[in-house]
Formats: sequence, structure tokens, C-alpha cells
Amino acid sequence: MPDISTLALFAVATLAILVVPGPAVLFIVTRSVAQGRAAGMVSVLGVHAGSLVHVAAAALGISALLAASATAFTIVKFAGVAYLLFLGVRKLLSKPADEEAVEFPVQSRRRMFWEGFVVNVLNPKTAIFFLAFLPNFTSPESGPIGPQILLLGAIWVVLGLASDGVVALASSALAGRMRRSIKARRRLDVGSGVIYIGLAAMLTGEKA
Repeated sequence: MPDISTLALFAVATLAILVVPGPAVLFIVTRSVAQGRAAGMVSVLGVHAGSLVHVAAAALGISALLAASATAFTIVKFAGVAYLLFLGVRKLLSKPADEEAVEFPVQSRRRMFWEGFVVNVLNPKTAIFFLAFLPNFTSPESGPIGPQILLLGAIWVVLGLASDGVVALASSALAGRMRRSIKARRRLDVGSGVIYIGLAAMLTGEKA
């Protein structure tokens, strides 16, 4: 297993990366503002359940295959793009509420969890990132690489749950204000749609 100094360095590097907004963070912020703290926290759990998939893939070498195969990369890439486009268009086409219905529609926690899961799993950049990042903190002298990657991935997920949980709690503070304003709600829907479509465009621009 990696020594303590290596794990400490990995933790610092992980936190530095986690504070940079990416698709998962923007998804969590959008959910938290739109539907409140519980929705944000469930989305955090879904996103990092998706992280576990990427960690397992990296440990098993699946991410290496994804990086080496332009076809596999393209398939996963455009599956993620299609899903983000779907979310964006749905937000843009949503009808504004009337004066008697200013509350945000309530979705089941299961649905919120799985949306977060899918957003993260279908992000090929995350798979490539884990492939490029985690091995830098492993060493053949420390034992089998697979278990080392699993340990580093577990640390990543724990730190991610903590940092994204803070983001969700902070973002949900705006939920009440949004619920009190129909115009603000519509602006949020439009803003969310633009974010999702922008993320889809960003992924489209990535080279395999």
C-alpha cells in the first residue's frame, strides 16, 4: 500500500482538483438551488456512486481500454453528451408556473440519485482523469496496483462526498428565495438548461 506521505499528498491534490467546478459540481449546484438541501445531498450521493464505477474501471484496466480505443471513447462520450442535451432541452422547454403553483416539482429521491449517477458515469473525462491521475500515486514496490488504486479511489470518494456536500448545503440556501419568485424559477430553469447544453458542447469539443 502507498505510504502515509504519498496518501497525504494524494489527499491534498484531490482537494485541489475537487474545488474546481466541473460537470458533477454544476449538476449538484443546480439540483440544490432548484429543489433544496435534500435534493442536493441525494445528488451528491448519486454522483459519487458514479465515481465508484470509474474507480473500479481504473482498477480493472477498463479505463485503459477506453483511453486506447477511439471508438469506445466516442460511444461513451456521445452517450454523455446526449444525456446532458436531454436535461438541458427539458429545462428550456419547461413551462413557467402560475401564481398558484410556485413550488418546484418534487422528484423521488431515487430518481435524483440515479440522475447524479448517470451524469458522472457517462462523463468520459472522468474515466480518463482517473486513469491519468490515480496511477501517479501508486508504486509496484508497494504491492499490486489494483488494490492501491481502489484505496486511492476510496479516499477520492470520501473527500468528494465532503467537499460536494458543502457545495450542496451552501447552494441550497438559495432554494427558498427561488421558490418565492416565479420569474426567478424560470430564470433558474433557463440557466440550468444553458449549463447542461454548455457541458454537452464542452464534451463534444474534447478530442478522443
